[in-house]
Amino acid sequence: MEFPRTRMRRYRKSEAIRDLVAETDVKPEDLVYPVFVREDGRRDEIDSMPGQRYHSVGSLIEEVGKLLDKGLKAFILFGVPEKKDPEGRSAADPEGVVQRAVRALKDEYGDEVVVITDVCLCQYTTHGHCGIVDEDTGKILNDPTLEVLAEVALSHAEAGADVVAPSDMMDGRVGVIRERLEEEGFDDVLIMSYAAKYHSAFYGPFREAAESAPEFGDRSTYQMDPRCLRQAMMEMELDVEEGADILMVKPALPYLDVIREARRRFDHPIAAYQVSGEYSMIKAAASEGYIDEKAAVLETLTSIKRAGADIILTYFAPEVVGWLSEGS
Repeated sequence: MEFPRTRMRRYRKSEAIRDLVAETDVKPEDLVYPVFVREDGRRDEIDSMPGQRYHSVGSLIEEVGKLLDKGLKAFILFGVPEKKDPEGRSAADPEGVVQRAVRALKDEYGDEVVVITDVCLCQYTTHGHCGIVDEDTGKILNDPTLEVLAEVALSHAEAGADVVAPSDMMDGRVGVIRERLEEEGFDDVLIMSYAAKYHSAFYGPFREAAESAPEFGDRSTYQMDPRCLRQAMMEMELDVEEGADILMVKPALPYLDVIREARRRFDHPIAAYQVSGEYSMIKAAASEGYIDEKAAVLETLTSIKRAGADIILTYFAPEVVGWLSEGS
């Protein structure tokens, strides 16, 4: 590879050539759009996440219809309930806002839309933790939480969810959910496990939007330590053994090395979540004119896919599919 025989700039001399030799492309089919559905029906904007808003079940149906026309097919639902309880059992209510939204989406669009549901308790517990809390010690109890998570996942499957996505980081939850779904005849429902969900500083805007901030302490005893990569691989191996179909890394951009290692080790589809903090930082910098929003979004999503993600959850999904359709 002696200069000038080898000139790397030949690959870059025009947009058409750059497109011809490009190694990584982000497509609408790669994206999942996270949406918040409120039980009280409010549809106001989310202050901490500019450009995002809450949905009622009715407005969600309308929004999904518009995005399906643009090629965006997959959505993950987060419920914001009116009532909470110490054990988060209202999350399994067949008439809860997520369950009603799933039924409405599948009734309206059938298999045209991929409906994914977040399976967790933090929005539904009075204390804001992802599991049941021992009142005397404040400890988040692992095994008693599994029963509730299985009930929540089952209620989502019964409503018609295509994919359930446990995000709690309790040990053993994938196996318990898989067993319960199989027992009840939902063997074709996929489990997308938040397998490597880190205890991250980038969740703040989401917690405000979902009204799920912990009332005391933090989530460091169950979410992963950011200093660990080998533990992430152990988490994924365990989830594969327990029956996970898709493995997720969350957040995405600070953990590209984890995505890369997961892609190297596992044949399962790998998902990555570009979380609320990543979204809001780009929005804030773009609003001040510090960066070009479109360029920054496409660059970050490309880097996530280049690292090895097959599926990217991002709040930018509606904008991205619009930009991609403009370029087609």
